[in-house]
Amino acid sequence: MERCVRAVQSKDARFDGWFFTAVLTTGIYCRPSCPVVPPKPENMRFYPSAAAAQQAGFRACKRCRPDASPGSPQWNERADLVARAMRLIADGVIDREGVPGLAARLGYSTRQIERQLRAELGAGPLALARAQRAQTARLLIETSSLPMSDVAFASGFASVRAFNDTVRQVFAMSPTELRDRVARGHPAATSGALSVRLPFRVPLCPDNLFGHLAATAVPGVEEWRDGAYRRTLRLPHGHGVVSLRPTPDHIACRLHLADLRDLSIAISRCRWLLDLDADPVAVDDLLRTDPSLAPHVDKDPGRRVPRTVDPAEFAVRAVLGQQVSTAAARTHAARLVTAYGEPVDDPEGGLTHLFPGVDALATLDPETLAFPRARRTTLTTLIGALADGGIDLGAGSDWGRARELLAALPGLGPWTVEIIAMRALGDPDAFTPTDLGVRTAARALGLPVTRAALTRHAAAWRPWRAYAVQYLWATGEHAINRMPA
Repeated sequence: MERCVRAVQSKDARFDGWFFTAVLTTGIYCRPSCPVVPPKPENMRFYPSAAAAQQAGFRACKRCRPDASPGSPQWNERADLVARAMRLIADGVIDREGVPGLAARLGYSTRQIERQLRAELGAGPLALARAQRAQTARLLIETSSLPMSDVAFASGFASVRAFNDTVRQVFAMSPTELRDRVARGHPAATSGALSVRLPFRVPLCPDNLFGHLAATAVPGVEEWRDGAYRRTLRLPHGHGVVSLRPTPDHIACRLHLADLRDLSIAISRCRWLLDLDADPVAVDDLLRTDPSLAPHVDKDPGRRVPRTVDPAEFAVRAVLGQQVSTAAARTHAARLVTAYGEPVDDPEGGLTHLFPGVDALATLDPETLAFPRARRTTLTTLIGALADGGIDLGAGSDWGRARELLAALPGLGPWTVEIIAMRALGDPDAFTPTDLGVRTAARALGLPVTRAALTRHAAAWRPWRAYAVQYLWATGEHAINRMPA
């Protein structure tokens, strides 16, 4: 509790999303960095989630908007049941499948899920999903001109009455009052086009993050245009197109969605793609303890791990990229997109297709693939395992189990498995000691270069070895290390 009080008194933004502060005298809850004068410690109460604060009867602060703070980094760092459940809730599983669907995906009973979430977060899965719906509702109310009934259902509420009651309880204003409050001088977006800010914990180094995504972009699916990374999205209720532009204090996100019910899921996947819920201070503090890495961390602190919006897509692309150049991997992927991808309209750029889903790819003829027969077998076997559910790389997947199943497939060696673990599963400790770029950087920094010796040295970087890889890669001259001009 004393640490929480100190964080609130110093308005320390590093703790935003880690916990929430409720104030007994005002009945509101805030993020730790709220700019208002801190309350007396005896009037503070601390909650591990916004949902827990809401259940206790507190409403969200209108000044600091705690519901819009970066998410807790724990859910992207950990592989246990609670973390897996939180990733699935963020991906909208409860709205689509209910609590039984969440439990089935995790392999536990609904009672076990409820008990563990309440013990750690102070709220059960329904309350956590309700808090997420409230945040989505606020975004749509403030940034669109949609009728409130459309906002209600797009946010995931079962009725307009439930929508109205939740908005009043959480924000102490009616939906109309909330829209009027921000509408003055700010024209609302038209239906289907939404602009939102994606917050992050500072520092953030955008160079390798956006440089990697731009350098490996698959034509038709991804592009770099006017200082922004753009791509198509396959979402539960339709498709989308997103534009992500780095600014000093947030990522500017512009979304075109076929179905607005996908808003919160699209935002969650974009945050995951850019690793925006990471704790860069904790990562960099540990990596600085290695004298070889310290100068590179000090030069460009806050490097993130570029991830993916679609784990199955990335796994397929990882196989396409085995033992070939970045340009060749893009060419192979572009051919699959043209042959099997679903065409889409891009109102603002040159995107043409969704990356093909595994069901579509399961119909491909391996003889049409322009690479060695062994890699054709690897690709088709992987696609089959993903299509029939034999391997789960989704938000709630078990990282260890996924690694074991991937490694058992023909042609998937340690490098491919760890790259998939790093960027598709999101394991922050994934490590690729045999990667050419890693070995080249290790040699230049005077580190061991053999797999066993480098792995032993890298034990000191745990649990952040995936981030150490980003700093090692950044010592080279590859295009992935810089944003396009």
